[in-house]
Amino acid sequence: MDFKISGYNNFYKVKGHLNKKNAYSFKAEFNNIFKEIDSITISVEGVESIDKYGVAAISQLHFEALKQNKKLSIIGYGCKDLYNHFNSNSAA
Repeated sequence: MDFKISGYNNFYKVKGHLNKKNAYSFKAEFNNIFKEIDSITISVEGVESIDKYGVAAISQLHFEALKQNKKLSIIGYGCKDLYNHFNSNSAA
């Protein structure tokens, strides 16, 4: 499955493989998103696989939300690698 982002209002669905090839597209889609809105929800339910570049792209979005005091919710049972990244960071 190809990588696809679909959204309506403040809710976005990410589907496919988030990897080095399309992490830039992911970042471009959400570049400066917090200048326009105060909260965003991203569903990773459809993410089939993710590599370190995909995790880094989501992590950067998370960092940007924290920096600007905005709300970012990541929902869904996506890839275990993404869960492990955020779980290990919250424990540290």
